Amino acid sequence: MKILAFELSSARGSLAWQDTDAAVERAWPNNRKNSSAFFAELAGVRSEFGVPERIIVGLGPGSYAGTRIAISAAVGLQVASQARLVGHPSICVMDSDEVEYYVVGDARRRSFFLAHVCENNLVEGPTLLSETELRGKIDNLDPKIPIFCSEKLPQFKRAMIIYPSARLLARLAQNTNRSFVLPPLEPMYLREPHITTPRASAGSR
Repeated sequence: MKILAFELSSARGSLAWQDTDAAVERAWPNNRKNSSAFFAELAGVRSEFGVPERIIVGLGPGSYAGTRIAISAAVGLQVASQARLVGHPSICVMDSDEVEYYVVGDARRRSFFLAHVCENNLVEGPTLLSETELRGKIDNLDPKIPIFCSEKLPQFKRAMIIYPSARLLARLAQNTNRSFVLPPLEPMYLREPHITTPRASAGSR
């Protein structure tokens, strides 16, 4: 099976191609305001390997903009190639050989998230916590199980920076019996999207 994988949820972007003859991953510093590097790598892989049969995208949580770009590109390619499109949480494919781990991340608004991953599946979370609550949770976690993050979080000393990997996404997509997120794909939301309602004008009161 010809598989193309995108992962743009963190500061390291990656793209992978896998088939019976080749397994290739390209990675680069992911500029969330400029996606030209991603599209250049995508064009190169398509030129070299052709049309995919399955496309898999990392859904975060992480950079909302990066994940949106990955999903949009995947949808466009799916329409053109008729490949099967699926998604999977990015935090379930951290670039490590560990079978079980925790992931922490900055959820903004003075909150953080904690997730438990085993065998590339979410066991629990992501759960939103305050810094104090997360410190308490970490203190009670099994010290033998590693804790990963994809950005600098010096306040949580056990957390090691590890990025999600498109290579691992592509490897998972080989398993036709595994459950994936099906279209329409959306970035993983840690909380309900905030919608700003315009104020009523003086004349409409």
